[in-house]
Amino acid sequence: MTTTERKPQMETRALRVLVVDDHQVVHWGLRLMLGRLDWVERVVPAASGDQAAEFARRYEPHVALVDLFVGEESGPEIVGMIRSASPSTRALLYSGAGKLSAKAARAAGAHGFITKERDATELADAIRRVGRGLTVFDDAAPSGMVLTDRERQVLERVAGGMTNAEIATELHLSPNTVKQHASGMFRKIGARNRTEAVQRAQRLGLLS
Repeated sequence: MTTTERKPQMETRALRVLVVDDHQVVHWGLRLMLGRLDWVERVVPAASGDQAAEFARRYEPHVALVDLFVGEESGPEIVGMIRSASPSTRALLYSGAGKLSAKAARAAGAHGFITKERDATELADAIRRVGRGLTVFDDAAPSGMVLTDRERQVLERVAGGMTNAEIATELHLSPNTVKQHASGMFRKIGARNRTEAVQRAQRLGLLS
């Protein structure tokens, strides 16, 4: 995990943290974990973009921890809503269903990205660092949603409505090879089916 200094804030300031996630168990766990830390003033849970923007306006959190996918909503888009409502709020994107490059996270207005593969201590440290004015990007995601060329080709054709057999013919591959590339792409994006893969890829900017 890499950290870059960006106008550090006073170390003594307690942080208000907005957690944006559509899973109640995540809210419960993070509130329990963060609530025990002496540098956390308050943890505010939000389960949607509209709610996140409302709470950002009301509580002016120092840090917003935003899941990459919140239900059918895009985490990067929610970051934009939060920062419009509270320009001083710094955002940290996190995900267990895909990876995002530092460039893409910054383009969304976020100050960091971390995967859910990190343990609780590392996640808390990332939140604290972002709240102190640093940028934190997980080294596990150096180049964004890392799809191979073949996986991207398959994704584009899936988005175009082609079947695996049609994709195999066009790319001069066997149907089994296409299936393997599609499975790899689904796994990286965190999708369970073709429709979900296309939706998530569009929200991540993988499809034009």
